[in-house]
Amino acid sequence: MRALFSKPLRTYMIGILLLVIATGAVISQLTNAYIILFSVLIIEFIVLVIILLHVFEKYMKPIKKATRTVDELVKGNYRARIHHPAVGSVGELSSKINILARNLSELSIQEEMQEKQLFTVIDNTQSGLVLIDEKGYVHLVNRKFISMFGGTSRDYVGYLYYDVLENEKIHQTVQQTYLYEETVKVSFTQIKGLDKKYIEIVGAPIFNEKKMLKGSVLVFYDITELKKLEIMRKDFVANVSHELKTPITSIKGFAETLLDGAANDAATRENFLGIIFEESKRLQVLIEDLLTLSKLEKDEFRLHVTEVNMEELAHKVLPMIKQQAERKQIQLTVSLAEGLAIMADEDRIKQVILNLLANAISYTSEHGKISFMISEGEEHIRISVADTGIGIPQDAIPRIFERFYRVDKARSRNTGGTGLGLAIVKHIVEVHNGEIKAASELNKGTTFDVYIPKK
Repeated sequence: MRALFSKPLRTYMIGILLLVIATGAVISQLTNAYIILFSVLIIEFIVLVIILLHVFEKYMKPIKKATRTVDELVKGNYRARIHHPAVGSVGELSSKINILARNLSELSIQEEMQEKQLFTVIDNTQSGLVLIDEKGYVHLVNRKFISMFGGTSRDYVGYLYYDVLENEKIHQTVQQTYLYEETVKVSFTQIKGLDKKYIEIVGAPIFNEKKMLKGSVLVFYDITELKKLEIMRKDFVANVSHELKTPITSIKGFAETLLDGAANDAATRENFLGIIFEESKRLQVLIEDLLTLSKLEKDEFRLHVTEVNMEELAHKVLPMIKQQAERKQIQLTVSLAEGLAIMADEDRIKQVILNLLANAISYTSEHGKISFMISEGEEHIRISVADTGIGIPQDAIPRIFERFYRVDKARSRNTGGTGLGLAIVKHIVEVHNGEIKAASELNKGTTFDVYIPKK
């Protein structure tokens, strides 16, 4: 063996063998170290993951839920809540967010209720309301405005006011409100079919906290009834003056004539005194009717209510009426319900019957017909007076109950009426909580129906 390998070669081979043995030992030691290190790293990684999961579950997840809840609150969903068990600062944060959400929800409910209440008040107010912004666009109209001008809220809201409101007076009100930045008041007349309406507009500017003009509100008042009352008052004063002036002028004139020497002539004196007497009677009747109306219209007026037998009451009135009817040869037909009794003011009901029958005789020509009927309904009694007289034009029927209103002024005065009879009848019926209706056809006749409650 030694012969095959030389000494240097043997030495080299031994060295290599020793190196291999030494290297194997080192590698074995290194492998064990790497395994230990790797195991430690794995353990540390697992611990780190567990710590991160704990942090995520305890802190990150509640914060994400809190963020989502806050996002929902920002969007206006005040029902959003955090449902996650958490302690410490995160739990306190979640609790505070839930409290904030509940408070916002309560505020939202209160705001919604107040908004509904305000809208209900605006929508049910008896004045028309229109809200216009600084650019001229309509933002709100209420129910009364729609009833006054027609259409629906969709026909106005979102449009420029001058495109949907045609009346020039409205345009003028809006423009002056913006121009002068103060309250403006304008009146105009609106004709809708056969109805004539008087409307007053009040335009008021709207300012923000910086005193900058942000729009205007228009308020529409229906002053038709006030205008009618004003017209009636003026007509009443004029008519009273005229009605009083006529008999007073006659009395004064004939009295002066008598004083100037006509009294010496017996025939003239008797004739003039007769005229003065008749004019004084007319003046007395007029004053009595005025006093009756004034008494009926007083707030403290009270009816003297008793049980009234309508058949007996009619028989008290008829003798006077029959006498007047016979003078004009008018046929009077009477139909009375037997034993009918109501609780009412006997003198006032008697006055109603007398006025209606006297009115029928006055406006029915000779040989005409009048029917007088008292009948019973379930809750009311009905007093009906129908004639075949001159009748009333349809457009005049709504006004016949006004004081001093006359369809034919010349003929009305010739009949001796004061022009207050139907006004008195209407007031008496109304204080009895009753109703009076009129139906007429020109040159064919008129029918008045009075309904008085039994109780």
